[in-house]
Amino acid sequence: MVGVTEFLSNTTTPKIAALLLGKQLRLATPTGILTAWITETEAYLGATDAGAHAFKNHQTARNQALWQPAGTIYIYQMRTQFLLNLVTQSAGVPECVLIRGIEPVEGVAQMQRNRPVPLANLTTGPGKLMQALGLDKTLNGTPLSSTTLDLRLTPARNPQQIATSPRIGIVNKGDWSTAPLRYYVAGNPFVSQVKKRDQDLAQHGWQATII
Repeated sequence: MVGVTEFLSNTTTPKIAALLLGKQLRLATPTGILTAWITETEAYLGATDAGAHAFKNHQTARNQALWQPAGTIYIYQMRTQFLLNLVTQSAGVPECVLIRGIEPVEGVAQMQRNRPVPLANLTTGPGKLMQALGLDKTLNGTPLSSTTLDLRLTPARNPQQIATSPRIGIVNKGDWSTAPLRYYVAGNPFVSQVKKRDQDLAQHGWQATII
């Protein structure tokens, strides 16, 4: 069976961003376990990527986690929001995937206590999902772990269709502003900026079988 570290370091970051769709995030909290399917991601390609924090190998105390091994959690703050990233390559290669959207599974009531909004708006964006999970920067620079935040490769969902688009909020970065490095489950309602007419309310864009 492929382990998480091998899964995150055995191929390119864009491919990992696509493969993460349908995998499960699992968070252990004092009040119980929270789980969710990953529905939306963005790939950031390190030193060559003008939209990435590590562009031109720019290294600071803030982004130090990017230079750690695959499976390291990279959380940064943007204004009042925290954003969750997973480092995807070997130590010294500062590439990562931003988790932009998740579909809640276990612990929905706790997520809504953390972020008291209707379910439809609970986790449809990277800052929203962190509020729902109750996460701040505490786990930044730590490895994925079953005792804190983990990535589960099984069980998993298979998207019926993976859609791509430019990353959100990457402007004035030349070709990197239009590069199709955002991946999401087509039809899933737990995706940022998804229009109601494009939502698959019956299957949420998943194939029927959980694997």
